[in-house]
Amino acid sequence: MTVKLNNEVFIQNRKIALTEAPFVIAELSGNHNQSLDLAFKMIEAAAGAGVDAIKLQTYTADTMTLDCDADDFQIFEDSNLWKGNSLYKLYQKAYTPWEWHKALFGKANSLGLIAFSSPFDISAVEFLETLDVPCYKIASFENNDIPLIKRIAQTGKPVIISTGMASLVEIAEAVETLRENGCSQIVLLKCTSAYPALPVQANLKTIQHLRDTFQCEVGISDHTLGIGVALAGVALGASVIEKHFVLSRDAGGVDAAFSLEPSELKMLVSESRSAALAGGNVLYGGDSSEQDSKKYRRSIYISADVEGGDVLSSDNIKIVRPGLGLAPKYYDHVLGRKIAKKTAKGTALTWELFKND
Repeated sequence: MTVKLNNEVFIQNRKIALTEAPFVIAELSGNHNQSLDLAFKMIEAAAGAGVDAIKLQTYTADTMTLDCDADDFQIFEDSNLWKGNSLYKLYQKAYTPWEWHKALFGKANSLGLIAFSSPFDISAVEFLETLDVPCYKIASFENNDIPLIKRIAQTGKPVIISTGMASLVEIAEAVETLRENGCSQIVLLKCTSAYPALPVQANLKTIQHLRDTFQCEVGISDHTLGIGVALAGVALGASVIEKHFVLSRDAGGVDAAFSLEPSELKMLVSESRSAALAGGNVLYGGDSSEQDSKKYRRSIYISADVEGGDVLSSDNIKIVRPGLGLAPKYYDHVLGRKIAKKTAKGTALTWELFKND
C-alpha cells in the first residue's frame, strides 16, 4: 500500500524541502588515502565550501567481500576505474577505519555540519548506533539488501537511499521495507552507478517520476564530472545533492577522478541555491521587480503634430517605446479615426483624444 507523506525530511532539526535550498552532502569516501590528518583537512575544506553534511562509508574489506583469488572477485573491465584490483584489495585501500568515525563526526559537528554514514552491513549499523548518527544513507550497491534496509529502518531515523541500478520494482521493495519497519522520512537519490558517469547517462527526468511514485523527497547522487548535471537536477526538483570531493584530484584518491575540488564544491553550493530559487512558482504578468519595467514596453504615440479633425495614419502615429499609450494591439483599430484636438508629436495616444464621431 502506498503511503502519502509530506515532502519533508528533518535531520537534526534541519529541514529538507523543495521550498528551501538544496541539502548538499560532501562524500568523503576513500579519498583520505588512509590519512586521518587528510580526512580532517577535507572536512574543514567542505565546511568552508558551505555544504550541509559530511558522509562517511562504514565497512571493512571483510564485511564487504571475500579475500579470494577467484575471477569473480577480480576487476577486469577496461572501463572500470579500479581495473586490476581485487575487490578485497580495493576495499582495504578505500575503507575508513572505524576508530576514526567518532573523531571525524566530532570534527564535522564542531564546524556546524551534519555527519553520518553509509553502513554496508548490519554490523556497521550496530556500530553507528553507538555513535548516535542522526540518519543513514543506503548506497546504490546495497539498495537490494533487504535485511540491511530493514535493520536501518528499525532505528527510526531518516534514510537516504541511492537508486543506482535498481529497477522500479526493487526501489518499491526497498521503500516498502523502510516504511513497514518504522521509517517515515525517506529521501531517494537518482543515481547513475558509473564512475565517472556521462551527462547523457543521468536521465534526470526520473526525479519527478520518483517523487510522484513514492511521495517522498528526491535528490541526486552525482558521479559526473563538474557541477552541471547536479544543477540540472536541482532545476528538475532535486532537493538533495550528494557529491564526492577531494582536496586535489592531482594528488589522487580512490574516487578522485570524479570528485570535486573545494573551489568546485563551493560553486556547487552557491549555484545550486540559485537554481533552487530560480524554480519559483508558476507566474505570468511579471513579478513586483518587473512592474517598473512595463513602462518601457511599446505603445501607440503621436509621431507628428496633428490638428483637431485630422485622420490618424501611419504618417502621424507609430508604435514605439515607452508603453504609456494605447497598446499596440489597437493600432489597426485607430487607423482612419479622427483626432479630437490639436496634439503634439510625442503624445501618448489615449481614447480621450478621439472625436466622438
